[in-house]
Amino acid sequence: MVCRYLSHLRKHGAVIKRTALCTSILIAAIIFSGCATTGDIPANRDNICRLFKENGGWFKHAYAASKRWGIPVPVLMAIMHQESRFNPDARPPRTTCLCILPGPRPSSAYGYAQALDTTWKTYKRATGNYGADRDDFADAIDFIGWYCHLSRVKCGIAANDAYSLYIAYHEGQGGYLRGSYRSKPDLIYVARKVKNRAALYARQYASCGRELRDTLGCCLWPF
Repeated sequence: MVCRYLSHLRKHGAVIKRTALCTSILIAAIIFSGCATTGDIPANRDNICRLFKENGGWFKHAYAASKRWGIPVPVLMAIMHQESRFNPDARPPRTTCLCILPGPRPSSAYGYAQALDTTWKTYKRATGNYGADRDDFADAIDFIGWYCHLSRVKCGIAANDAYSLYIAYHEGQGGYLRGSYRSKPDLIYVARKVKNRAALYARQYASCGRELRDTLGCCLWPF
């Protein structure tokens, strides 16, 4: 009787250990898979000239979006930098469950422009670019241009006002007009960072923009 009981305990303990091990492996796999990213993230994110020269095709698409929507290239790139650091697979970090397990993401934002599912669908319908992908630079930079253009039309924001354009990008045009950002000091701080980066990019772009434009052919349509 005692022997059978001890044997049962040993077997039960082995099952518990195996279950605990499998659970630990599963948790680790989920956590590390959430940290992993795919795609190439540029190293020279603080220099717009090097950024364009080292990422073939980017300038063509950024310039085309600028011409199409009337938003300066440095402003478009500063907003994209803030949203994703030019990571094509960027997503908001997951929330946590019980302080350990990864929970759901706070939003559906994804890609270079961190566009939400619903806003991306609206963009595709509005522009006819039904094959657009959020992890495609050409589509994402055009999306940012399109959204900033809407902010200009609906909110009266100047094309080179990176600070206000970013706030409207983050809060939506309705939120911008309601002034929802005024109670969000963290957002105001980030918007100032975008403004400063746009100014930095503009100074750099002044020294290389002509050279970059000279490399373009006659056709600038990004799709």
